[in-house]
Amino acid sequence: MSAHKNSGRWQPGRSGNPAGRKPGTGSIQQLRVQIEFLIPEIIQKLATKAREGDIGAARLLLERVVPALKPVEAPQMLKIAEGDLSTQAKSIVALASAGEVSLAQASQLLWALSAVAKLIEVDELLKRVDALEKQIESEHLG
Repeated sequence: MSAHKNSGRWQPGRSGNPAGRKPGTGSIQQLRVQIEFLIPEIIQKLATKAREGDIGAARLLLERVVPALKPVEAPQMLKIAEGDLSTQAKSIVALASAGEVSLAQASQLLWALSAVAKLIEVDELLKRVDALEKQIESEHLG
């Protein structure tokens, strides 16, 4: 059966070319094949220009070869109030308000605290389900 409808349009979800285009036959791939043998020469010329002081050539080489450094925050000790989760959250907000941590750091800490709260909630629910299952089992046996 043809993928074409009588109206001349393709049926949804049915390709007019189920075999598809063969890999490596696209225009970009063909261009890559054509310049592949030039790559060592191009790199050598860029390196020569970079040694001669061409900042653009140096930047291009470095961007392609050396990964960019990502900023890393140094760990810091924080005095977060002890107590329940809401007390700890208020403590984190106070640290941000006092400028002891950035808003981004406070946000990450609050997100982590929220994740802990969800884990505690799941643990409590599992304990309750287990207790209910044991109770039902003992009622049926007893």
